[in-house]
Amino acid sequence: MADERSQAERWVSFAAGIITPVTLLSALLFYFGYVSARSQYEYFGIDVDTIGLSTQDYVMRSPQPLLVPLLVITLLAVAGLLVHNAIHPTSVAVRRAARITTVVLVLGVAGLLAYPLIGRIPYYALIVPAVIGMSAAVLAYLTYLRRKADPKLGPQRILIALLAVVTVTCAFWATATTAQYSGRGLAKSHARELNRFPVVILDTKEKLALRSPGLEETALRAGAGQTFNYRYRGLRLLVVGEDRLFLVPHTWSASDTTLVLPLDSSIRVQFQFQNDPP
Repeated sequence: MADERSQAERWVSFAAGIITPVTLLSALLFYFGYVSARSQYEYFGIDVDTIGLSTQDYVMRSPQPLLVPLLVITLLAVAGLLVHNAIHPTSVAVRRAARITTVVLVLGVAGLLAYPLIGRIPYYALIVPAVIGMSAAVLAYLTYLRRKADPKLGPQRILIALLAVVTVTCAFWATATTAQYSGRGLAKSHARELNRFPVVILDTKEKLALRSPGLEETALRAGAGQTFNYRYRGLRLLVVGEDRLFLVPHTWSASDTTLVLPLDSSIRVQFQFQNDPP
């Protein structure tokens, strides 16, 4: 009986060791996908929370904004390992490099504290965490080398751990900023090429007061059983929410608005074939 209980405890511990990293990874993917989607649809005047995207939708959107940060972090790690294997630093060189890195770290922290003054500088939210994070990582590495070269310094685990926390925090900050930039860049790319979205022919029961130029309104003829009175052309499907359609004009203009319609019997939607004969 004790053996069975011990085996069950091992299986539970093993499962917990798998579930915890998967849950953390899913939470990170959801967050970065959410940040990217929020920035993307904000360009079209939409609060992403009104769309009703699911957790899976956000997770599926996360690879694009995460591609560049993951590639950069991996290449930096490879470069660090290559440098570590290639150099044999002396104690003097390590101390000198540590002083220089500390100065760079202090400058990064000063930039962080000066946010009210320089926060509007382009790419501030990417440069500052990159400077602080890389400086903290290099300083942790140099601290490790000093401890290895001079055991009299004593253990430096707490300092290295704190610098590691700073590095991870800055990496998270920079990745979130990259996701935000990625979402806005994707939105601008879509706005330049709205013809890539599905063509929508919209029928409504009531007349819509649409302000965007280029939209065509046609009054439908009354007939037996006809409940829709107006037809609109020149619209494209931006995204489908949980119970709503989000439509945009087929060409971008500064005066454009996003049309939000409920998915119910008050509208009739047709999707037009692409002009590309088979």
